[in-house]
Amino acid sequence: MSDVSVIILAAGQGSRMKSALPKVLHPIAGKALVQHVIDTSYQLDANKIIGVYGHGGDIVPKTINDENVIWVEQAEQLGTGHAVDQAMPEVDDNAIALVLYGDVPLTKTETLLELIALAENDFALLTVHLDDPTGYGRIVRNEKGIVERIVEHKDSNDEEKLISEINTGILAVNAGKLRQWLKQLDNSNAQGEYYLTDVIAMAVKEGMTVKTVNPESEEEVLGVNSRTQLAELEGFYQLSNAQKLMEQGVTVIDPTRLDIRGNVTVGKDVTLDINVILEGEVTIGDNVTIGANCVIKNTTIESGVVMQPMCCVELAHIGADSKVGPFARIRPGTKLSSETHVGNFVEIKNSNVAKGSKINHLSYVGDTDMGENVNIGAGTITCNYDGANKYRTVIGDNAFIGSDTQLIAPVTIGHGATIGAGSTITKDTPEYELTLTRSKQTSIKGWQRPTKNKK
Repeated sequence: MSDVSVIILAAGQGSRMKSALPKVLHPIAGKALVQHVIDTSYQLDANKIIGVYGHGGDIVPKTINDENVIWVEQAEQLGTGHAVDQAMPEVDDNAIALVLYGDVPLTKTETLLELIALAENDFALLTVHLDDPTGYGRIVRNEKGIVERIVEHKDSNDEEKLISEINTGILAVNAGKLRQWLKQLDNSNAQGEYYLTDVIAMAVKEGMTVKTVNPESEEEVLGVNSRTQLAELEGFYQLSNAQKLMEQGVTVIDPTRLDIRGNVTVGKDVTLDINVILEGEVTIGDNVTIGANCVIKNTTIESGVVMQPMCCVELAHIGADSKVGPFARIRPGTKLSSETHVGNFVEIKNSNVAKGSKINHLSYVGDTDMGENVNIGAGTITCNYDGANKYRTVIGDNAFIGSDTQLIAPVTIGHGATIGAGSTITKDTPEYELTLTRSKQTSIKGWQRPTKNKK
Protein backbone atom coordinates (compact mmCIF):
# COMPACT_ATOMS: atom_id res chain seq x y z
CA MET A 1 0.00 0.00 0.00
CA SER A 2 1.17 3.54 -0.74
CA ASP A 3 2.26 5.82 2.06
CA VAL A 4 -0.62 7.76 3.55
CA SER A 5 -0.39 11.43 4.47
CA VAL A 6 -3.29 12.60 6.62
CA ILE A 7 -4.29 16.26 6.31
CA ILE A 8 -6.47 17.43 9.21
CA LEU A 9 -8.30 20.71 8.65
CA ALA A 10 -8.51 22.46 12.03
CA ALA A 11 -8.56 26.16 11.17
CA GLY A 12 -12.25 26.98 11.59
CA GLN A 13 -13.45 29.54 14.08
CA GLY A 14 -16.66 27.82 15.14
CA SER A 15 -18.56 31.03 15.83
CA ARG A 16 -21.70 29.13 16.89
CA MET A 17 -19.77 27.62 19.80
CA LYS A 18 -19.78 31.10 21.40
CA SER A 19 -16.32 30.49 22.81
CA ALA A 20 -12.85 32.01 22.76
CA LEU A 21 -11.51 28.45 22.53
CA PRO A 22 -10.96 27.18 18.97
CA LYS A 23 -13.73 24.77 18.05
CA VAL A 24 -11.45 21.76 17.55
CA LEU A 25 -10.20 22.02 21.14
CA HIS A 26 -13.63 21.49 22.68
CA PRO A 27 -13.77 18.00 24.23
CA ILE A 28 -15.68 14.80 23.72
CA ALA A 29 -15.04 12.23 26.44
CA GLY A 30 -12.47 14.55 27.98
CA LYS A 31 -10.38 14.71 24.79
CA ALA A 32 -10.19 17.51 22.23
CA LEU A 33 -12.15 16.92 19.03
CA VAL A 34 -9.00 17.19 16.94
CA GLN A 35 -7.14 14.78 19.25
CA HIS A 36 -9.73 12.12 18.43
CA VAL A 37 -8.91 12.62 14.74
CA ILE A 38 -5.16 12.50 15.39
CA ASP A 39 -5.49 9.29 17.39
CA THR A 40 -7.48 7.71 14.57
CA SER A 41 -4.76 8.77 12.12
CA TYR A 42 -2.17 6.88 14.16
CA GLN A 43 -4.29 3.75 13.82
CA LEU A 44 -4.03 4.11 10.05
CA ASP A 45 -0.22 3.89 10.24
CA ALA A 46 -0.04 7.20 8.42
CA ASN A 47 3.39 8.20 7.16
CA LYS A 48 2.66 11.87 7.96
CA ILE A 49 0.00 13.72 9.90
CA ILE A 50 -0.37 17.38 8.94
CA GLY A 51 -2.65 19.69 10.88
CA VAL A 52 -3.86 22.98 9.38
CA TYR A 53 -4.63 25.61 12.01
CA GLY A 54 -5.82 29.19 11.72
CA HIS A 55 -8.35 30.68 14.13
CA GLY A 56 -6.89 31.29 17.56
CA GLY A 57 -3.31 31.40 16.34
CA ASP A 58 -1.01 28.63 17.45
CA ILE A 59 -3.11 27.69 20.49
CA VAL A 60 -4.18 24.49 18.70
CA PRO A 61 -0.69 23.04 18.09
CA LYS A 62 0.48 24.27 21.49
CA THR A 63 -2.43 22.59 23.25
CA ILE A 64 -2.12 19.32 21.35
CA ASN A 65 1.67 19.36 21.80
CA ASP A 66 2.37 16.31 19.63
CA GLU A 67 5.81 16.36 18.03
CA ASN A 68 4.71 13.81 15.43
CA VAL A 69 2.09 16.15 13.97
CA ILE A 70 3.30 18.70 11.40
CA TRP A 71 1.38 21.95 11.83
CA VAL A 72 0.93 24.52 9.08
CA GLU A 73 -0.96 27.79 9.30
CA GLN A 74 -3.85 28.93 7.15
CA ALA A 75 -3.45 32.63 7.81
CA GLU A 76 -6.56 33.53 5.80
CA GLN A 77 -9.67 31.34 5.86
CA LEU A 78 -10.32 31.15 2.13
CA GLY A 79 -12.08 27.80 2.02
CA THR A 80 -11.34 24.10 2.31
CA GLY A 81 -9.42 23.94 -0.96
CA HIS A 82 -7.15 26.73 0.20
CA ALA A 83 -6.67 24.99 3.56
CA VAL A 84 -5.60 21.70 1.98
CA ASP A 85 -3.25 23.58 -0.33
CA GLN A 86 -1.38 24.95 2.71
CA ALA A 87 -0.52 21.38 3.70
CA MET A 88 0.56 20.12 0.30
CA PRO A 89 4.24 21.20 0.55
CA GLU A 90 4.55 18.56 3.28
CA VAL A 91 3.04 15.77 1.14
CA ASP A 92 4.93 13.62 -1.37
CA ASP A 93 3.39 13.24 -4.85
CA ASN A 94 3.34 9.44 -4.67
CA ALA A 95 1.49 9.34 -1.34
CA ILE A 96 -2.23 8.97 -0.80
CA ALA A 97 -3.60 12.20 0.65
CA LEU A 98 -6.39 11.57 3.15
CA VAL A 99 -8.32 14.70 4.10
CA LEU A 100 -9.99 14.69 7.53
CA TYR A 101 -11.60 17.38 9.66
CA GLY A 102 -10.67 18.38 13.19
CA ASP A 103 -14.32 18.86 14.17
CA VAL A 104 -15.46 15.43 12.89
CA PRO A 105 -14.16 13.22 15.70
CA LEU A 106 -15.90 9.85 15.47
CA THR A 107 -15.03 8.45 12.04
CA LYS A 108 -14.04 4.81 12.50
CA THR A 109 -10.64 3.46 11.54
CA GLU A 110 -12.28 0.66 9.53
CA THR A 111 -14.20 3.16 7.42
CA LEU A 112 -11.06 5.13 6.59
CA LEU A 113 -9.05 2.01 5.77
CA GLU A 114 -11.73 1.09 3.23
CA LEU A 115 -11.47 4.59 1.77
CA ILE A 116 -7.67 4.39 1.54
CA ALA A 117 -7.83 1.02 -0.20
CA LEU A 118 -10.02 2.50 -2.96
CA ALA A 119 -7.65 5.43 -3.37
CA GLU A 120 -4.84 3.18 -4.61
CA ASN A 121 -6.35 3.41 -8.09
CA ASP A 122 -9.35 5.74 -7.89
CA PHE A 123 -10.68 8.87 -6.24
CA ALA A 124 -12.25 7.76 -2.93
CA LEU A 125 -15.01 9.81 -1.32
CA LEU A 126 -16.89 9.30 1.94
CA THR A 127 -20.61 10.03 1.52
CA VAL A 128 -23.74 9.47 3.58
CA HIS A 129 -27.50 9.64 3.00
CA LEU A 130 -29.38 12.02 5.29
CA ASP A 131 -33.11 12.45 5.85
CA ASP A 132 -32.48 16.18 5.95
CA PRO A 133 -29.46 17.13 3.81
CA THR A 134 -30.01 20.87 4.17
CA GLY A 135 -26.75 22.78 4.26
CA TYR A 136 -24.61 19.98 2.86
CA GLY A 137 -23.01 19.57 -0.55
CA ARG A 138 -24.95 17.08 -2.72
CA ILE A 139 -23.42 14.17 -4.63
CA VAL A 140 -24.48 14.50 -8.26
CA ARG A 141 -24.40 11.21 -10.20
CA ASN A 142 -25.08 10.53 -13.88
CA GLU A 143 -27.70 8.13 -15.26
CA LYS A 144 -25.31 5.21 -14.63
CA GLY A 145 -24.94 6.14 -10.99
CA ILE A 146 -21.36 7.36 -11.37
CA VAL A 147 -20.32 10.43 -9.41
CA GLU A 148 -19.90 13.47 -11.64
CA ARG A 149 -19.51 16.36 -9.22
CA ILE A 150 -20.50 17.88 -5.89
CA VAL A 151 -22.68 20.94 -5.66
CA GLU A 152 -22.75 23.00 -2.47
CA HIS A 153 -26.18 23.66 -0.96
CA LYS A 154 -26.04 27.42 -1.60
CA ASP A 155 -25.11 26.83 -5.22
CA SER A 156 -27.63 24.04 -5.90
CA ASN A 157 -30.86 24.29 -7.88
CA ASP A 158 -34.23 22.96 -6.73
CA GLU A 159 -33.70 19.52 -8.29
CA GLU A 160 -30.26 19.13 -6.75
CA LYS A 161 -31.61 20.08 -3.33
CA LEU A 162 -33.74 16.90 -3.44
CA ILE A 163 -30.62 14.70 -3.45
CA SER A 164 -30.18 12.98 -0.07
CA GLU A 165 -26.61 11.74 -0.59
CA ILE A 166 -24.21 14.33 0.78
CA ASN A 167 -20.52 14.96 0.81
CA THR A 168 -18.79 14.53 4.16
CA GLY A 169 -15.66 16.30 2.90
CA ILE A 170 -13.54 13.28 3.75
CA LEU A 171 -11.64 12.00 0.74
CA ALA A 172 -8.54 10.08 -0.30
CA VAL A 173 -6.64 10.39 -3.57
CA ASN A 174 -3.17 10.42 -5.06
CA ALA A 175 -1.41 13.50 -3.70
CA GLY A 176 0.29 14.44 -6.96
CA LYS A 177 -3.03 14.64 -8.78
CA LEU A 178 -4.64 16.50 -5.90
CA ARG A 179 -1.86 19.08 -6.00
CA GLN A 180 -2.55 19.79 -9.69
CA TRP A 181 -6.29 20.17 -9.15
CA LEU A 182 -5.85 22.51 -6.18
CA LYS A 183 -3.90 24.92 -8.39
CA GLN A 184 -6.87 25.10 -10.77
CA LEU A 185 -9.46 26.08 -8.15
CA ASP A 186 -11.23 29.43 -8.32
CA ASN A 187 -13.60 31.16 -5.94
CA SER A 188 -16.44 32.07 -8.30
CA ASN A 189 -19.20 30.75 -6.06
CA ALA A 190 -21.76 32.04 -3.55
CA GLN A 191 -19.26 31.98 -0.69
CA GLY A 192 -16.31 33.41 -2.60
CA GLU A 193 -14.17 30.53 -1.35
CA TYR A 194 -11.92 27.87 -2.87
CA TYR A 195 -13.97 24.69 -2.51
CA LEU A 196 -12.12 21.41 -2.12
CA THR A 197 -15.20 19.72 -3.55
CA ASP A 198 -14.53 21.26 -6.95
CA VAL A 199 -11.66 18.82 -7.49
CA ILE A 200 -14.25 16.05 -7.94
CA ALA A 201 -15.39 17.44 -11.27
CA MET A 202 -11.74 17.90 -12.31
CA ALA A 203 -11.02 14.24 -11.54
CA VAL A 204 -14.04 13.11 -13.53
CA LYS A 205 -13.00 15.33 -16.45
CA GLU A 206 -9.63 13.56 -16.51
CA GLY A 207 -11.39 10.20 -16.73
CA MET A 208 -10.82 9.20 -13.12
CA THR A 209 -13.49 7.11 -11.40
CA VAL A 210 -14.90 8.51 -8.18
CA LYS A 211 -15.81 5.68 -5.81
CA THR A 212 -17.71 6.16 -2.60
CA VAL A 213 -17.72 4.59 0.84
CA ASN A 214 -20.58 4.89 3.34
CA PRO A 215 -20.06 4.81 7.12
CA GLU A 216 -21.99 2.45 9.38
CA SER A 217 -23.73 5.34 11.08
CA GLU A 218 -24.43 8.98 10.39
CA GLU A 219 -22.65 9.95 13.62
CA GLU A 220 -19.31 8.85 12.16
CA VAL A 221 -19.30 11.84 9.84
CA LEU A 222 -21.15 14.46 11.86
CA GLY A 223 -19.22 17.61 12.64
CA VAL A 224 -19.50 19.87 15.66
CA ASN A 225 -20.65 23.42 15.05
CA SER A 226 -22.55 24.16 18.26
CA ARG A 227 -22.72 23.18 21.91
CA THR A 228 -25.86 21.20 21.11
CA GLN A 229 -24.08 19.13 18.47
CA LEU A 230 -21.17 18.63 20.86
CA ALA A 231 -23.52 17.21 23.49
CA GLU A 232 -25.26 15.00 20.93
CA LEU A 233 -22.00 13.44 19.78
CA GLU A 234 -20.87 13.02 23.39
CA GLY A 235 -24.07 11.09 24.10
CA PHE A 236 -23.63 8.89 21.03
CA TYR A 237 -19.99 8.20 21.86
CA GLN A 238 -20.73 7.26 25.47
CA LEU A 239 -23.68 5.06 24.55
CA SER A 240 -21.49 3.25 22.01
CA ASN A 241 -18.89 2.61 24.70
CA ALA A 242 -21.53 1.30 27.10
CA GLN A 243 -22.86 -1.05 24.45
CA LYS A 244 -19.35 -2.42 23.82
CA LEU A 245 -18.93 -3.14 27.53
CA MET A 246 -22.29 -4.87 27.73
CA GLU A 247 -21.30 -7.06 24.77
CA GLN A 248 -18.29 -8.10 26.87
CA GLY A 249 -20.54 -9.19 29.72
CA VAL A 250 -20.58 -6.05 31.84
CA THR A 251 -23.79 -5.07 33.62
CA VAL A 252 -24.34 -1.35 33.04
CA ILE A 253 -27.27 -0.25 35.17
CA ASP A 254 -28.10 2.69 32.90
CA PRO A 255 -26.10 2.94 29.64
CA THR A 256 -27.04 6.60 29.28
CA ARG A 257 -25.34 7.44 32.58
CA LEU A 258 -21.86 5.99 32.11
CA ASP A 259 -18.91 8.10 30.97
CA ILE A 260 -15.75 6.55 29.53
CA ARG A 261 -12.93 9.01 28.94
CA GLY A 262 -10.09 6.74 27.99
CA ASN A 263 -9.42 3.01 27.55
CA VAL A 264 -11.13 0.45 29.75
CA THR A 265 -10.28 -3.25 30.07
CA VAL A 266 -12.86 -5.34 31.92
CA GLY A 267 -13.20 -8.89 33.22
CA LYS A 268 -16.32 -11.01 33.63
CA ASP A 269 -19.40 -10.18 35.69
CA VAL A 270 -18.55 -6.56 36.35
CA THR A 271 -21.35 -4.23 37.46
CA LEU A 272 -21.25 -0.47 36.88
CA ASP A 273 -23.90 1.61 38.62
CA ILE A 274 -25.16 5.00 37.45
CA ASN A 275 -22.94 8.04 36.88
CA VAL A 276 -19.67 6.12 36.99
CA ILE A 277 -16.79 7.90 35.22
CA LEU A 278 -13.85 5.82 33.96
CA GLU A 279 -10.99 8.01 32.81
CA GLY A 280 -7.55 7.31 31.33
CA GLU A 281 -6.25 3.73 31.45
CA VAL A 282 -8.56 1.67 33.68
CA THR A 283 -8.34 -2.09 34.20
CA ILE A 284 -11.15 -3.88 36.05
CA GLY A 285 -10.97 -7.55 37.05
CA ASP A 286 -13.71 -10.18 37.37
CA ASN A 287 -16.69 -9.80 39.72
CA VAL A 288 -16.08 -6.14 40.50
CA THR A 289 -18.94 -3.88 41.57
CA ILE A 290 -18.55 -0.12 41.24
CA GLY A 291 -21.23 1.92 42.96
CA ALA A 292 -23.02 5.04 41.82
CA ASN A 293 -21.15 8.29 41.22
CA CYS A 294 -17.63 6.84 41.44
CA VAL A 295 -14.79 8.45 39.49
CA ILE A 296 -11.94 6.08 38.55
CA LYS A 297 -8.82 7.46 36.84
CA ASN A 298 -5.77 5.54 35.58
CA THR A 299 -6.31 2.71 38.06
CA THR A 300 -6.20 -1.07 38.23
CA ILE A 301 -8.96 -2.77 40.21
CA GLU A 302 -8.42 -6.46 40.82
CA SER A 303 -11.10 -9.16 40.99
CA GLY A 304 -13.79 -9.22 43.64
CA VAL A 305 -13.53 -5.58 44.66
CA VAL A 306 -16.64 -3.82 45.93
CA MET A 307 -16.50 -0.07 45.54
CA GLN A 308 -19.32 1.68 47.33
CA PRO A 309 -20.88 4.90 45.95
CA MET A 310 -19.20 8.30 45.84
CA CYS A 311 -15.55 7.19 45.68
CA CYS A 312 -12.74 8.95 43.83
CA VAL A 313 -9.73 6.83 42.84
CA GLU A 314 -6.76 8.09 40.84
CA LEU A 315 -3.44 6.50 39.82
CA ALA A 316 -3.92 3.68 42.30
CA HIS A 317 -4.02 -0.11 42.56
CA ILE A 318 -6.88 -1.80 44.41
CA GLY A 319 -6.16 -5.38 45.47
CA ALA A 320 -8.47 -8.36 45.08
CA ASP A 321 -11.53 -8.73 47.33
CA SER A 322 -11.07 -5.31 48.89
CA LYS A 323 -13.91 -3.03 49.96
CA VAL A 324 -13.72 0.71 49.37
CA GLY A 325 -16.12 3.46 50.40
CA PRO A 326 -18.58 4.97 50.43
CA PHE A 327 -17.14 8.49 50.15
CA ALA A 328 -13.49 7.36 50.02
CA ARG A 329 -10.73 9.19 48.19
CA ILE A 330 -7.80 7.09 46.98
CA ARG A 331 -5.11 9.43 45.67
CA PRO A 332 -2.11 8.83 43.37
CA GLY A 333 0.58 6.40 44.45
CA THR A 334 -1.70 4.28 46.64
CA LYS A 335 -1.53 0.50 46.53
CA LEU A 336 -4.09 -1.50 48.46
CA SER A 337 -3.29 -5.20 48.78
CA SER A 338 -5.98 -7.88 48.85
CA GLU A 339 -8.80 -7.97 51.39
CA THR A 340 -8.26 -4.44 52.62
CA HIS A 341 -11.12 -2.26 53.87
CA VAL A 342 -11.27 1.49 53.29
CA GLY A 343 -14.39 3.10 54.67
CA ASN A 344 -16.35 6.33 54.59
CA PHE A 345 -14.58 9.68 54.47
CA VAL A 346 -11.11 8.12 54.35
CA GLU A 347 -8.35 9.67 52.25
CA ILE A 348 -5.21 7.72 51.33
CA LYS A 349 -2.27 9.14 49.37
CA ASN A 350 1.02 7.60 48.19
CA SER A 351 0.73 4.69 50.60
CA ASN A 352 1.04 0.92 50.64
CA VAL A 353 -1.60 -0.95 52.63
CA ALA A 354 -0.92 -4.67 53.10
CA LYS A 355 -3.37 -7.56 53.12
CA GLY A 356 -6.29 -7.48 55.50
CA SER A 357 -5.71 -4.00 56.93
CA LYS A 358 -8.65 -1.73 57.73
CA ILE A 359 -9.05 2.05 57.63
CA ASN A 360 -12.76 2.34 58.10
CA HIS A 361 -13.70 5.83 59.29
CA LEU A 362 -12.78 9.48 58.92
CA SER A 363 -9.00 9.08 58.56
CA TYR A 364 -6.12 10.44 56.49
CA VAL A 365 -3.21 8.15 55.62
CA GLY A 366 -0.45 9.74 53.57
CA ASP A 367 3.09 8.59 52.68
CA THR A 368 2.67 5.43 54.73
CA ASP A 369 3.83 1.81 54.55
CA MET A 370 1.26 -0.25 56.45
CA GLY A 371 1.64 -3.93 57.30
CA GLU A 372 -0.90 -6.73 57.32
CA ASN A 373 -4.02 -6.85 59.51
CA VAL A 374 -3.59 -3.35 60.86
CA ASN A 375 -6.63 -1.59 62.31
CA ILE A 376 -6.76 2.20 62.01
CA GLY A 377 -9.25 3.83 64.37
CA ALA A 378 -11.60 6.63 63.37
CA GLY A 379 -10.13 10.09 63.08
CA THR A 380 -6.51 8.91 62.78
CA ILE A 381 -4.12 10.94 60.65
CA THR A 382 -0.54 10.55 59.58
CA CYS A 383 1.09 13.96 59.82
CA ASN A 384 3.43 13.60 56.88
CA TYR A 385 4.21 17.26 56.09
CA ASP A 386 6.16 19.68 58.27
CA GLY A 387 5.49 22.69 56.09
CA ALA A 388 8.54 22.15 53.93
CA ASN A 389 9.22 18.41 53.57
CA LYS A 390 7.25 15.18 53.56
CA TYR A 391 8.15 12.10 55.57
CA ARG A 392 6.93 8.50 55.73
CA THR A 393 5.16 6.58 58.44
CA VAL A 394 5.78 2.84 58.90
CA ILE A 395 3.16 0.71 60.66
CA GLY A 396 4.01 -2.92 61.44
CA ASP A 397 1.80 -5.98 61.03
CA ASN A 398 -1.12 -6.43 63.42
CA ALA A 399 -0.79 -2.95 64.91
CA PHE A 400 -3.89 -1.33 66.44
CA ILE A 401 -4.14 2.46 66.20
CA GLY A 402 -6.75 3.96 68.52
CA SER A 403 -9.20 6.60 67.41
CA ASP A 404 -8.20 10.24 67.08
CA THR A 405 -4.47 9.47 66.92
CA GLN A 406 -1.87 11.61 65.19
CA LEU A 407 1.25 9.87 63.92
CA ILE A 408 3.96 12.52 63.38
CA ALA A 409 6.26 11.35 60.59
CA PRO A 410 8.93 10.15 60.35
CA VAL A 411 7.82 7.50 62.80
CA THR A 412 7.61 3.70 63.03
CA ILE A 413 4.89 1.78 64.84
CA GLY A 414 6.19 -1.64 65.86
CA HIS A 415 4.62 -4.98 64.96
CA GLY A 416 1.64 -5.77 67.13
CA ALA A 417 1.81 -2.39 68.88
CA THR A 418 -1.29 -0.74 70.33
CA ILE A 419 -1.66 3.03 70.33
CA GLY A 420 -4.14 4.41 72.81
CA ALA A 421 -6.95 6.60 71.51
CA GLY A 422 -6.29 10.32 71.42
CA SER A 423 -2.50 9.99 71.33
CA THR A 424 0.01 12.13 69.49
CA ILE A 425 2.94 9.88 68.59
CA THR A 426 6.23 11.59 67.80
CA LYS A 427 8.68 8.73 68.52
CA ASP A 428 8.98 5.14 67.35
CA THR A 429 6.88 2.73 69.43
CA PRO A 430 7.94 -0.75 70.59
CA GLU A 431 6.44 -3.99 69.34
CA TYR A 432 3.54 -5.64 71.17
CA GLU A 433 3.21 -2.88 73.76
CA LEU A 434 0.65 -0.19 74.52
CA THR A 435 1.79 3.36 73.87
CA LEU A 436 -0.32 6.39 74.69
CA THR A 437 0.09 10.09 75.39
CA ARG A 438 -2.53 11.58 77.69
CA SER A 439 -2.50 14.17 80.45
CA LYS A 440 -4.37 13.55 83.70
CA GLN A 441 -8.12 13.99 83.33
CA THR A 442 -9.20 17.15 85.10
CA SER A 443 -12.60 18.70 85.86
CA ILE A 444 -12.77 22.44 86.60
CA LYS A 445 -15.39 23.20 89.20
CA GLY A 446 -17.65 26.16 88.43
CA TRP A 447 -16.48 26.56 84.82
CA GLN A 448 -19.09 28.14 82.56
CA ARG A 449 -19.43 28.10 78.81
CA PRO A 450 -18.87 31.41 76.98
CA THR A 451 -21.99 33.32 76.04
CA LYS A 452 -22.65 35.42 72.99
CA ASN A 453 -22.13 39.15 73.34
CA LYS A 454 -25.33 41.12 72.98
CA LYS A 455 -25.33 43.57 70.10
